[in-house]
Amino acid sequence: MTLTISFILIAYILIALEQWHRTTIVFFFAALTVVMGLITPEEAWMAIDYNTLGLLLGMMIIVNIMKQTGIFRYLALYSVKLSKGSVFKLFFTITAITWLASAFLDNVTTVMLITPISIFIAEMIGVSPFPFFIGEIIASNMGGTATLIGDPPNVMIGSAAHLSFFDFLTHLTPIALIVYFAFILYFKIFEGPKYNINKKFDAESLNIRPEKAIKDYGLLKKSLLVFALVIVGFMLHHILKLEPSIVALMGASLLLVITKHDPEEVLKDVEWATLIFLTGFFILVGSLEKYGVINFIATLIVSITGNVKLLAIIILVVSALISALLDNIPFVAAMIPVVASINQTIGVHTNTLWWALALGSCLGGNGTLVGASANIVVAGISSRSGAPLTFKNYLKHGVIAATISIILSAIYILLFL
Repeated sequence: MTLTISFILIAYILIALEQWHRTTIVFFFAALTVVMGLITPEEAWMAIDYNTLGLLLGMMIIVNIMKQTGIFRYLALYSVKLSKGSVFKLFFTITAITWLASAFLDNVTTVMLITPISIFIAEMIGVSPFPFFIGEIIASNMGGTATLIGDPPNVMIGSAAHLSFFDFLTHLTPIALIVYFAFILYFKIFEGPKYNINKKFDAESLNIRPEKAIKDYGLLKKSLLVFALVIVGFMLHHILKLEPSIVALMGASLLLVITKHDPEEVLKDVEWATLIFLTGFFILVGSLEKYGVINFIATLIVSITGNVKLLAIIILVVSALISALLDNIPFVAAMIPVVASINQTIGVHTNTLWWALALGSCLGGNGTLVGASANIVVAGISSRSGAPLTFKNYLKHGVIAATISIILSAIYILLFL
């Protein structure tokens, strides 16, 4: 247990120091964990979340084909046109779209679609894309909190607690909106001057004609058809009894078939470094699960008090802290049976603890660059721009966003849940 925890801590320190690429660090320590016998190859294999990796791979393929149509350039130009020369209006429009899309798709798919747009927009109007990357990550995790299908932890919690799409919509959507607008207000006031968010640009001189951006209407129609089918599949996956990864991969394969694209060319643009990073990270977290570290933390939380509101705040805060440092999926998986047992033991007839777990695990993911899959995807895409996200330059913004979110969520739990 000590050695496993040490590997995780050393990996985090090295990622923060930025002397090596984060994928190299995590991949090395994951391999070392297996070589030293801390986790067997079979256990490492089982620790990997193939649903997440499959979902990412499928959507990366779909997005790589879609971008050849010029649709992202069209959306970028149209967003600039709507902003009427205000960088802040543009920032707000892009993050609002990210929030909304993340609530009804998954947040990973959303950032894969939005991030390339923000890079193009920033280059067009002469500002750094860095604040757009920050806003997209934070808005995607906040939007994913709002609904049953927005974030994997919500899907897990909804299934275990028998909570419907409407339950999430009525209980979590309000606070997800509140924390989003609070973040936008903070960013405009305190970060706006630094990143030129409040400045104006001459939109008229850019001669913006969005319709000219579309290069291939035939490919666009095929791509949008498949993309629409994938979205429907995501929303109905629990009825169809298909994992989101299967839906995404089926969509990707269908799009390759009907467009006759060369798979080798399409696969060249897949963010393989991101997929390898997540694979290594799943193995490291799996070693923590094996030695009971996550279960120990979960059990310790719920043994402190029998007061439901106080217990909910503890679960909220600890879930946020752990989800900022580790992937939230295994933590939620460990917490679900514990929360269910506590509810039964103390005779709770509300879902307060479930909502606290959902809020903490989803919103806490904003805390660090490795706190959520969407964060890693944006970081991977940003490396191709002139303003790449790193663990260090994201940390300040992530911590502030997560802190604002958790404070407001705690108040919301005390007053309304």
